[in-house]
Amino acid sequence: VEERRFLPVGADGEVESDFQLLAGTNRDLTADVAEGRFREDLLARINLWTFRLPGLAERREDIEPNVEYELSLFSSRTGQVVRMNKEARERFLSFAQSDEAAWRANFRDLNAAITRMATLAAGGRITIELAVEEIERLQRQWSGAAAERRDGAILADVMTDEQIAALDRFDRVQLQEVVGVCRTAKSLSAAGRELFAVSRKAKKLPNDADRLRKYLLRFGLSWDDVAKRR
Repeated sequence: VEERRFLPVGADGEVESDFQLLAGTNRDLTADVAEGRFREDLLARINLWTFRLPGLAERREDIEPNVEYELSLFSSRTGQVVRMNKEARERFLSFAQSDEAAWRANFRDLNAAITRMATLAAGGRITIELAVEEIERLQRQWSGAAAERRDGAILADVMTDEQIAALDRFDRVQLQEVVGVCRTAKSLSAAGRELFAVSRKAKKLPNDADRLRKYLLRFGLSWDDVAKRR
């Protein structure tokens, strides 16, 4: 990158090219460098000018004109003219421009929402019933994604990305619950009593702390690992 030279695939020699490199990302590269996930020397070479592009949630005034734009795109792709009636438009825009709408995927979310409503529009007319149905779908989608991120953050506090990726989905969900309980419990025994509240009744001498300790050990974790970050 610095010398503007590269070796094409299958070539015997390097080629020089006078180019300007434009790069985009949704990651915080400075933080990634600090955590060892991105090369510091590469960032130093590409980080001449930095511009932050605000997401759709930060420029909600762009939503209304883009609803019309997305409808026109749908019509050009399908050859079917689709309109939103007044009530449907007002209801959808009221939600779309409110703080309740997360627009996590930016215009991809908006495009998908308009495409779904237009596809289901009988007679080429999006009704308020379709708008309400789409609003409810977006709310479920965003609330589910938020919960998944919260759960993922719990494990990220005690395990590396590689360790988390190596877990089966079943183990990941179960371990998230266990770590969450450990974070709020006052001791290993207290966490064990809460986690094994049902099965411990079938044991004459329940040792909840030992059961929990062995469970955490399966994943290379200790009580100190999960409790010290409460």
